[in-house]
Amino acid sequence: MSGRIGVTILGSTGSIGVSTLDVLHRHSDRFRVVALTARQDVEGLYRQCLSHAPDYAVMADPDAAERLRERLRSAGRPVEVLAGAAGLEQAAVLPDAAYVMAAIVGAAGLLPTLAAARAGKRVLLANKEALVMAGPLFMALIRAHGAELLPIDSEHNAVFQCLPPDHAATDLSAAGVRRILLTGSGGPFRTLPLDQLPEVTPEQACAHPNWRMGRKISVDSATMMNKGLEVIEACWLFAALAEQIEVVIHPQSMIHSMVEYLDGSVLAQLGNPDMRTPIAHALAWPQRLDAGVSFLDFARLARLEFQAPDFARFPCLQLAFAALEAGGTTPAILNAANEMAVQAFLDRRIRFTDIAAVVEQTLERISGRAVDGLTTILDDDARARATADERIAARTLRV
Repeated sequence: MSGRIGVTILGSTGSIGVSTLDVLHRHSDRFRVVALTARQDVEGLYRQCLSHAPDYAVMADPDAAERLRERLRSAGRPVEVLAGAAGLEQAAVLPDAAYVMAAIVGAAGLLPTLAAARAGKRVLLANKEALVMAGPLFMALIRAHGAELLPIDSEHNAVFQCLPPDHAATDLSAAGVRRILLTGSGGPFRTLPLDQLPEVTPEQACAHPNWRMGRKISVDSATMMNKGLEVIEACWLFAALAEQIEVVIHPQSMIHSMVEYLDGSVLAQLGNPDMRTPIAHALAWPQRLDAGVSFLDFARLARLEFQAPDFARFPCLQLAFAALEAGGTTPAILNAANEMAVQAFLDRRIRFTDIAAVVEQTLERISGRAVDGLTTILDDDARARATADERIAARTLRV
């Protein structure tokens, strides 16, 4: 048992974290949990500590950390509890954890994910915002410190599996690749009449037809902002140009993405919509292991459909492409405004269709700058959040 690989999970109580723990439990002879982190879910992290016996537990909220510490002490569990942003970064660099699952949603996951890269870990990246906000800095850290970067998003993991094994993320054309096709289900409102979109509820937006995800990511899927962020992420992961990436709506979510080669061949990665597949792939790479996922029955697949996305229905996707083209800190501004708008929608302060409007207005009011360091990114993130909050306040009265 002493040869087991140590794993830290940043964001262990979310959907990716829970799925990761399931895979780790299935292979406890190969992996052990070193650290688990959450924001405020004391009960969820407490139960995970009882089940998986980590060395460390981290609560981003200091008050929640104290409550967790008391509960674990009462239960006689020798788990060291850390708190705050410093605790998250400490968990990301623990020497006993060679692998770090970066699954904190949103900009909150940026700093600990960068810390994991700086520490030379195998980074299992589910936090797409790290690349959206700080792509050049993040990739430079990966290279400079000999870290490994393996994508967990089902789309990017699919592309990774379809690229040549020796692709070094330097030049897609040199690898014979013509384009990357990122698939997306289109979410729950793919066929809803456009005039009904302003009235959809958070509950409807979070009811994804194929995937089980957190509330924020579910809303991003419904607006297809999630796909826009994935396009930006793919550019950094695979050294791709925007014109080398295409988004295709695929309602069945069986083909997770495709790579088209210059000779006309198209390689696709298929599987049931279960995040344990890419998680298991990244944990075991370059080997394979059982993820606990049911296998496809091709005889029962009725059809596989594809269509181009409609920007009138999904304006957030168009905004993401525009932010990618603008470059610099513009993607970070896009992400910050979207996080604010999605939370306001979930809080019933604005309508579903206001999400894109808030993001667009924020982008109009704040010009992106060249990325010359982390401070510039964080400053523009803060400016975008303040501006988005003003735009949300202006729309709240009209709900």
